[in-house]
Amino acid sequence: MGDILSQEEIDNLLSALSSGEVDVEEMKNADERSIKNYDFKRPAKFSKEHLRTLELIFEHYGRLLSTNLPVYLRKNIQVTVVSSETVTFNEFTNALSNPVILGIVNFQPLQGNILIDLTSSLGFAFIDRMLGGVGEPVDKLRDFSEIEMGILYKILTISAGLLKEPWKNVIEVDPLLERIETNTQFAQIIAPNEMIAIVTLNVKMGEIEGFLNICIPFMTIETIIDNLNTKFWFTNMASSDSEDHRQDIENLLRKVEVPVKAVLGKSEIAVSDFLMLQPGDIIRLERRVDNELDIYVGMYNKFSAVPGTERDRYAVRITSVYREEEKES
Repeated sequence: MGDILSQEEIDNLLSALSSGEVDVEEMKNADERSIKNYDFKRPAKFSKEHLRTLELIFEHYGRLLSTNLPVYLRKNIQVTVVSSETVTFNEFTNALSNPVILGIVNFQPLQGNILIDLTSSLGFAFIDRMLGGVGEPVDKLRDFSEIEMGILYKILTISAGLLKEPWKNVIEVDPLLERIETNTQFAQIIAPNEMIAIVTLNVKMGEIEGFLNICIPFMTIETIIDNLNTKFWFTNMASSDSEDHRQDIENLLRKVEVPVKAVLGKSEIAVSDFLMLQPGDIIRLERRVDNELDIYVGMYNKFSAVPGTERDRYAVRITSVYREEEKES
């Protein structure tokens, strides 16, 4: 029951109305409450804070893709976060066109799966690059062959494994790619009306661009949804990040291939002699047969070795290592 005004309060109110100090229309508007329509078919399970935290996670994930995929594709790749939004799973699948590349990832220890959706044109470009091409998509989309599916499985397995590090500030996960589906009808991991968060990443490889969508159902991360906030994110950042990054860089450098060559010897001959060379002619080198060989890594002389064979192949055995200080002296 509302408060009852005294006679003095009523007189003061009437006086204020007659003098113009109080506007009747403003009093009416003050009582009106703003009402928003609520769609029970699309409950707002993800807040803006949740989506912002997911963007932070996948910005880190994009940097990992940019540094790891070029090791296999031998081409520079740029990955950036474009947007994040919430939709129903049915809306997400209806927006896809067959054939699709949907990687179903077991997000253990969380209950449920997430989806990695790779644009078909970008998938064909990756396949072309892995098979020795320049990385161009096909002119007309078609179904993938078994060999092409094997290549896609390798790429998505690497991409799924990289999800572990960005999520460690929220929860320790061990993502595992279970399978790849090229038809949306066989990728129904949740009910059609369930809410999902979609984080869209733009992937650029040379002149080719495409999208990589990460589909995260609410039911999969429901148990840790309260941890998806920036305060929790920064609080749980490890103090030894610099050491972790150093170890990551070292691991990447160990995968880089470098050219190694053994130089038997050198010689100089006149152009006229070079033009007259025939099978059976002998070119005298400046090195004796019992001298050690120089081993070059790239353009630098790093080792000395003796020649030999290993399993019916020519080989060398390292005898010494040249240090930088030894070269300077």
